[in-house]
Amino acid sequence: MSPRRTRALFAEFLGTLLLVLLAVGSAVAGIDAVGPLGVALAFGLTLLALAYALGPVSGCHINPAVTLGVLLSGGISLGEAALYWVAQVLGAIAGAGLLALLTSDFGGVTDRTGALGANDWGATISGPGAFLLEVLLTAVLVLVVLLVTGRSATPGFAGLAIGLVLTAVHLVGIPLDGTSVNPARSIGPALFAGGEPLAHLWLFILAPLVGGAVAVGVARILAVPLVTDEAAVEAAEEAAAAGPGPGAGSVDPTGAQLPPGADALHRERRT
Repeated sequence: MSPRRTRALFAEFLGTLLLVLLAVGSAVAGIDAVGPLGVALAFGLTLLALAYALGPVSGCHINPAVTLGVLLSGGISLGEAALYWVAQVLGAIAGAGLLALLTSDFGGVTDRTGALGANDWGATISGPGAFLLEVLLTAVLVLVVLLVTGRSATPGFAGLAIGLVLTAVHLVGIPLDGTSVNPARSIGPALFAGGEPLAHLWLFILAPLVGGAVAVGVARILAVPLVTDEAAVEAAEEAAAAGPGPGAGSVDPTGAQLPPGADALHRERRT
């Protein structure tokens, strides 16, 4: 395994560990004090910081649903996605293990959620309702991730947008099922909580993955068409054969405007 991939996998492990430890930990240690808004901000701010810190290393997926979205969008290979999933789940288990240690006799911290922050349904929402909720919330999250990290997105603001949307979906989901939108985040605490959260875990694995797949379809509709190198070269050759035009840029076969100098740029890339 290359050093680059090793660093990326460790970043996914560490990022998911910190997301569970800090964000889920805010609920475990003090949801009665900070409330749903405080927990939602803990998730959003943690992901915002990790996006800028770990994004250059691994893309900072730290969520199997996001990795699935990137895979279906062609941004990662199946083999690399599988390794990301393993690292993310192991990181979530490690983070939940630290929370379990802190809430044991060793740490003496009182678990304010009663289930180590595990997701569940039944008290405030039905099983079918929770499934639909998780599909919708995850689709929103993954859609934003795909759009703000695309080639046509405004550079430098992806982490902020992702952190804010994660905060928003948690404000909706926390009172209903605790908000998963992340299978790894659900797996870690459920393994230590046991009982109904563990029995209902399948929903918080399947629904976010469905939501991630839905987001890919929507992103393909919304994304700005991009000019590929091949299309640009073809358009440049056609423009050269037709002679110089009166205006600035050329037009690619999809109708997208190429800036002046694009012809030379893409000829240089091809050579």
